[in-house]
Amino acid sequence: MLDYDKEAERYDASRGGEARAAAAARAVLELVPRGARSLLDLACGTGIVTRRLAAARDGMRVTGADLAPAMVRRAAARLPGAVVRADSRRLPFADGAFDAVSSVWLLHLTGSADDARAIVGECARVLRPGGVYVTTVDKGAAHNVGSDIDAVLAARPPSTARDAAAAVEEHARAHGLVPAGRGRFTGAGQGRSPRRTIADLRRGWFVTLPPGSALAEEFAARLAALPDQDRPRPDPVFSLRAFRKPPAPPSSPAQHTR
Repeated sequence: MLDYDKEAERYDASRGGEARAAAAARAVLELVPRGARSLLDLACGTGIVTRRLAAARDGMRVTGADLAPAMVRRAAARLPGAVVRADSRRLPFADGAFDAVSSVWLLHLTGSADDARAIVGECARVLRPGGVYVTTVDKGAAHNVGSDIDAVLAARPPSTARDAAAAVEEHARAHGLVPAGRGRFTGAGQGRSPRRTIADLRRGWFVTLPPGSALAEEFAARLAALPDQDRPRPDPVFSLRAFRKPPAPPSSPAQHTR
């Protein structure tokens, strides 16, 4: 697992920068109702997407939240007074505090199905009735673009995708959320080259290939044997799912007795 405090300094440059952030923000906002006046961007990282969410719509208050202190500091510099440090499994917000919640590239990082379920539950809790939760799903699968790099990596030990669409839909349903739309966007600048993949492997990107292990170095050697070491392969295309919290039922009219 990557150390996101250590990743903060180079995170934007290594993840496609502003082009990827712009694509992600546009896709999220296409699923957020125009009438939304408050949005929580959970696992906001450096705030590069959060800032674009905030700038895109006049009158919509955007709050960022992240667990890694270094990420929070960078995000707070982009959105002063609008970013908090928080564990996504136990959010420090009141029930129904937001019209919308987004979590871009979060659920795939969870260590267990219980954690993923808890995060979706917290997103549902802080949504007002009628509000919408938007999240990425199937992130790992998006990176498989059918390249020669993917052919090498296909032999690595499998890992459980905590953000598998079917699992996320099940968590949402368990917390009273209903499907409300889908979206896609291109991860501009994230097409892998063999050399970059080797560097990511040695930084702990692939959870079933611990850095420094004999198995990791075996895969590094296979990647090093590929042609065009610095040529990026195609960019991934990420998937979004939106879920709505049903409006509260109308209160029953008072019963009158004679």
